[in-house]
Amino acid sequence: MASPAVIDWLLQPDQPSIQYRTLTELLGRKASDPEVRAARTRIPRVGWAADILARRDPQGWWVRERSLYTPKYISTNWNLLALADLGLTRADAAVRGSCELWMARSPLKGGGVGGNSGGNGHHCYTGNMARALVRFGYGDDPRVRRAYEWLVETAHPKGGWSCFSYGPGPSQSRNLDSWEGLAAFAVYPRSKWSPAMRETVERAAEYFLDRELHRQGARYPPWYRFHWPVHYYYDLLVGLDALTALGYADDPRLGFALAHLRRKRRRDGRWNLDAVHPDAPAHYEEFYRKHPGQRPTPLAFEVPGRPSKMITLRALLVEHRRAA
Repeated sequence: MASPAVIDWLLQPDQPSIQYRTLTELLGRKASDPEVRAARTRIPRVGWAADILARRDPQGWWVRERSLYTPKYISTNWNLLALADLGLTRADAAVRGSCELWMARSPLKGGGVGGNSGGNGHHCYTGNMARALVRFGYGDDPRVRRAYEWLVETAHPKGGWSCFSYGPGPSQSRNLDSWEGLAAFAVYPRSKWSPAMRETVERAAEYFLDRELHRQGARYPPWYRFHWPVHYYYDLLVGLDALTALGYADDPRLGFALAHLRRKRRRDGRWNLDAVHPDAPAHYEEFYRKHPGQRPTPLAFEVPGRPSKMITLRALLVEHRRAA
């Protein structure tokens, strides 16, 4: 799947997060492996995770205390989502403190986390938050369990979610952009799934697969470019990552997305970072010109158009799951 040169590149010590995830997820090394332990120890001290933690206020927030969601994409919510991709857990005191602040400030009505200031849930926010908290080691926390139950309760009856549906009761619409619920279940241990959770995931996966991960309305160019951090945006690698992690790696309806992934592979076996969000169409640029105060600030770690360790790792994990 990957040449020794690409694996060696991913294992370079400059980014211990990528090194750690390559060792454990791609190469199958155990947590007790000395090289794994050494890489994990270095994550908060070297590389992207260390850079994020260096910007953190001692009270647990980034940029400003009064809003954990804004400004996009450099405030607390977005930094924590990025950290969740980088191998840190609640064992780190800084991560634990920021997670507790995040949960305390994001209560769902009726219990759980993923709500706004009024307690109303939002599918994108709740799914992202649940996924990150499980990765941070909060999978047994009842607040996180309640977030997963809420994702089930508010899913579209035929499968999937909509980012723009709030409150109790099933979503009245659904779209491929609302991938966060699927990605949340992709990291939630199957032993914790209720029958309702299993059925919700199966219906949602069928919705994505039936559309071959990309067929919805007019062709939307950002879906065909690869990004990281992904924030709440969708692209074909996001879809492939979630669906293969959920056990659908052999479904033939992934064929279009897999062919696209392989076409984008460089001759040297790596993948580029295509763009950094907001990767917005022209009509959004027009809006930002008229409303410059609402233009998000990119949260970037790699250079668009150049080989990306995170994109390459995620692409190889998709292929690894297919080969397993």
